[in-house]
Amino acid sequence: MTWHTLLRFWLLSIALVLHSPANAVGGENWAQFKSAFIENGRVIDVGQNGISHTEGQGMALLLAVQNNDPAAFAQIWTWTQRNLQVRDDKLFAWSWSPRVGINDLNNASDGDLFIAWALSRAYKKWNEPSYLFAAIQVSQSIRAKLVRKTSKGTVLLPGALGFEKPEGLKLNLSYWVFPAINDLAMLDPAPEWEELRTTGLQLIQEARFGKWQLPSDWVTLDGEVIAPIDGDQFGYNAVRIPLYLIWGEQASPNTIKPFQKFWSSFAGKPLLPPWVNVNSGEIATYNASTGFHSVAAITLAYPNVHSTPLPSFNPSEGYYSSMLSLFTQIALEDAKK
Repeated sequence: MTWHTLLRFWLLSIALVLHSPANAVGGENWAQFKSAFIENGRVIDVGQNGISHTEGQGMALLLAVQNNDPAAFAQIWTWTQRNLQVRDDKLFAWSWSPRVGINDLNNASDGDLFIAWALSRAYKKWNEPSYLFAAIQVSQSIRAKLVRKTSKGTVLLPGALGFEKPEGLKLNLSYWVFPAINDLAMLDPAPEWEELRTTGLQLIQEARFGKWQLPSDWVTLDGEVIAPIDGDQFGYNAVRIPLYLIWGEQASPNTIKPFQKFWSSFAGKPLLPPWVNVNSGEIATYNASTGFHSVAAITLAYPNVHSTPLPSFNPSEGYYSSMLSLFTQIALEDAKK
């Protein structure tokens, strides 16, 4: 049986067993998310001891815009600005604990991108000038503090500190949030955005490791050599790569094929593993969350993603799975515009 046949079987099984159409995201899922994870503007990551971080705050801001909820957006942004935008630039301390407050002043570039992008979208939807001003400030700080020139092109550091090492740059390819990069290139016109887009696509093409030719969650870039590190897994982080490619309209059959081949190989099987070691081929023996299944579904449907059936939203599986589910739903909604 070819992987194309498996892919069709997988999509059919999803359609039969799972689901609500993407355009039914609406208020119900957002209301469930707010009830489960947001308290006075703070997004609570229960799976990490109740901390809050810029990834969660930025994602929630984007969800508030998508669901036309200006009150929730204002509350989330106020908390984020007051508690996380405390550095000497306009970036955000990435982690806040209810016990000690800021527990790491370093930033996380994907969180910064989410926040700038959300502010830009909020300005377009609600015409609030303060959101536009803040979005430009954050965008300019990203370019000033997080962009580096390499022999491969312009790259995005995962954070301002700790990722430029003697053995090379430590990078996370899932931090190339292509739809955000597209938006910020129009908000804050500068050549770095197009350079980042180009280099990101190139690195994703080159970071193909092992049997499945998949990227790992973390890589090092040393001169011309890109290599997997930190467990050598395609999983928790890298699962977002195909989603951002599709959402940002940067996907192609070639860039999506490895993800489709891997996920379609589990068609008809009792689980979809949340990780695989890209070098050894070792695969997790438990089932991935609903959020992972959602990303797999839109990836397997590519290029015909518009009517992709997705798993029903399930906040009981935790913050990260919920975010992946709702982000996949937004990507489908944006694809229909």
